[in-house]
Amino acid sequence: MALWGGYAMRKVLFSVLGSGVIVLALGTGTSAVMATTVTTWTITPGGTVTGTAGTTVVTDTTTTTQATCTSSTLGATLKSGTGQTNPLGKITSAAYNSCTALGYAESITASASSKKPWLLRGATYRNGVTHGTISNVRTSFSIASPLGGCHGIVAGTSATAPAHISFTYDNATGVLTTSGGNMHAWNVTGLCNGNINSGDPVTVVGTYTISPGQTITRP
Repeated sequence: MALWGGYAMRKVLFSVLGSGVIVLALGTGTSAVMATTVTTWTITPGGTVTGTAGTTVVTDTTTTTQATCTSSTLGATLKSGTGQTNPLGKITSAAYNSCTALGYAESITASASSKKPWLLRGATYRNGVTHGTISNVRTSFSIASPLGGCHGIVAGTSATAPAHISFTYDNATGVLTTSGGNMHAWNVTGLCNGNINSGDPVTVVGTYTISPGQTITRP
């Protein structure tokens, strides 16, 4: 019995060692694939910021219908210091002011709030310019007209999916520029007359001066 037990123990030990060798070999061969690199950023000074833009244009890129706002604003809180990871900040307010579309007044209401912030995420950095996305974006719009107007929402790739907007931020100028992304119009109702349709891609182009100015870098 002792001999059998010794044999069994040696067999188990051999199996464990053998497995260990296999795991070690796999670990050595796949370490580059399995390793995760966390990108960190430095933000100075960070904290509470505002963004103010002049003319801001929202475009249905399928029909080329545009809504033009005389100005727009963002309110945000950024992380501060070194070793920061995404999201780099939270946009808690967004406003689009004095907008018109199709010859009528248009109201655009953004979802950004302290409870449902839009998230500022850095992606790449080069020569003082950060490229990234503003995620968790949703807005609604209403175009007034004597016949009842046109209404809908702007979200991501479906009516229930939040969108993202692409941005760049330039340390030298303190300017954040929005464009691109995956925004689409959805749940469009009323008398849009084919000028805005559910599923149409939408872009928002605005140039925001950030105050106080920020320096965002990546090692």
